[in-house]
Amino acid sequence: MLDLEVVPERSLGNEQWEFALGMPLAQAVAILQKHCRIIKNVQVLYSEQSPLSHDLILNLTQDGIKLLFDAFNQRLKVIEVYDLTKVKLKYCGVHFNSQAIAPTIEQIDQSFGATHPGVYNSAEQLFHLNFRGLSFSFQLDSWTEAPKYEPNFAHGLASLQIPHGATVKRMYIYSGNSLQDTKAPAMPLSCFLGNVYAESVDVLRDGTGPSGLRLRLLAAGCGPGLLADAKMRVFERSVYFGDSCQDVLSMLGSPHKVFYKSEDKMKIHSPSPHKQVPSKCNDYFFNYFTLGVDILFDANTHKVKKFVLHTNYPGHYNFNIYHRCEFKIPLTIKRENTDGQTETCTTYSKWDNIQELLGHPVEKPVVLHRSSSPNNTNPFGSTFCFGLQRMIFEVMQNNHIASVTLYGPPRPGAHLRTAELP
Repeated sequence: MLDLEVVPERSLGNEQWEFALGMPLAQAVAILQKHCRIIKNVQVLYSEQSPLSHDLILNLTQDGIKLLFDAFNQRLKVIEVYDLTKVKLKYCGVHFNSQAIAPTIEQIDQSFGATHPGVYNSAEQLFHLNFRGLSFSFQLDSWTEAPKYEPNFAHGLASLQIPHGATVKRMYIYSGNSLQDTKAPAMPLSCFLGNVYAESVDVLRDGTGPSGLRLRLLAAGCGPGLLADAKMRVFERSVYFGDSCQDVLSMLGSPHKVFYKSEDKMKIHSPSPHKQVPSKCNDYFFNYFTLGVDILFDANTHKVKKFVLHTNYPGHYNFNIYHRCEFKIPLTIKRENTDGQTETCTTYSKWDNIQELLGHPVEKPVVLHRSSSPNNTNPFGSTFCFGLQRMIFEVMQNNHIASVTLYGPPRPGAHLRTAELP
């Protein structure tokens, strides 16, 4: 049985690990993977058709804990303990819930002190006792003796006489004063772990198409001294097609991984003269997982030839490998009797809305099948790749964009084809 420390408005954890509000989804998953022998039977719950309409949930079924992540920024928003019989809980080092100590309302009052009057929800038969960043719910319909409720007791307050021994049904840790209005806080400095994260990524354009990226980056700038002295640093960097490998390293730092392309499965869609020419060396990617960005370099010139932006939607083959890239892409829309207008495509745009903006359907897509090996199947199904203005949009079956690949201007003598894919 897990023995965990409760820190209101901040975290739930022990000496080995901690689930902190504002923590990115990938870090929470990394904790679960590292301690898989202790924390077992974890479910991932999300809406397949409308992934932005519901929180993304990690359900620790063996321990009675749910971690609710904001559907948009994918940071930890609420920690819910829904079965207090499966876990030990303490506050300031003193247990208020264990096999020997029942979490009664008297015990909660003794451990956490006085607070504002509780809230009674007659429709759900729930009594909520709220502290800042912490709430306890008591289920009234499970009590043997009916509670006595007086709506007008004194000083504009109601009175609810709770039977002796009533225990907590659920506990919530969140940011702010209201569970209903809470939002995922900014990422704590303790979660940066030496990494740089992207707050936003703007795609830069010239007259013909994408020219590069402007990234607004976040880092925990820690000078001499302790981590407590660290402050959030915000800075901007730009990288362009044709930048050298050294240029990118000086702008963004070292990548998390370098991946060399062993083969190009989409070469069949390239112009015919290139199909028969064997490559003597391989192009390579810089993978920046915390930025949600891949950068492809030409093997011969070592210059940027492609950017890939990842949205990290659940239900995609690459889910949880990359952090979500919060991108904005200007699209040129040409309409009759008007000059070209600019509309913006974001991480949360749906493909059918983009086609409506264009005013015409894009040509038929290339169907992309992904699997880890020839004998394995992808449980999430195929995705569809549409070419548009020197960009390839990979679209999931629910119409959300899984990734966007940006191409640089064609080399002299070469012809860019919309079907050319990574």
